[in-house]
Amino acid sequence: MTLWAIVPVKPLRRGKSRLSDVLTSAERIDLNRYLLENTIKTLKNIQEIEQVLVVSRDSEALAMARDLGARTVQENRHSDLNIALARATVVAKTYVTRGVLVLPVDLPLITAEDVQAMLNRIGEPPVVVVAPDRCYNGTNALLVCPAGLIEYDYGPGSFERHCQRAKAVGARLEICELPSLSLDLDNPEDLELVAKEFAD
Repeated sequence: MTLWAIVPVKPLRRGKSRLSDVLTSAERIDLNRYLLENTIKTLKNIQEIEQVLVVSRDSEALAMARDLGARTVQENRHSDLNIALARATVVAKTYVTRGVLVLPVDLPLITAEDVQAMLNRIGEPPVVVVAPDRCYNGTNALLVCPAGLIEYDYGPGSFERHCQRAKAVGARLEICELPSLSLDLDNPEDLELVAKEFAD
């Protein structure tokens, strides 16, 4: 099976701005670098994932990704996340990938085991596997097989929209609820939850 992971990355020096009340600018940059490195290394250790493709408008993030063995796509400065992901998917499809896993970098508790559990749900395509955030609002991970089966629709409420898009094209829909995929690091409350998990 040929499977590519697509990792969208915001500019390292601007990401996690909503944590500015609890983290300094330098701390947020260090956090963003850690999250990118941790995500790529986790994905590179999963046998079924042939390639990791990082999409970003940030040259520093792209250079870092290449140093870690990932392929990169330069995001257009004026495109939104959905357009950037669609472009990255086109790149992946040129390599005849069977499917794509979209995984953002803001999942600090991510484990190879949970990602593997998501991949294990592929079975017979067409299939869409969606991992929601802990509030069942956003989409924290999205596996689409075959690649390009549905259009991306990220933003508030994307979990339900991705589920509806899967049903509309007649794909088998799998909802994947796993601890490390449900907690995305977005605000101070999330940071407290992450700190508690590491403390435990």
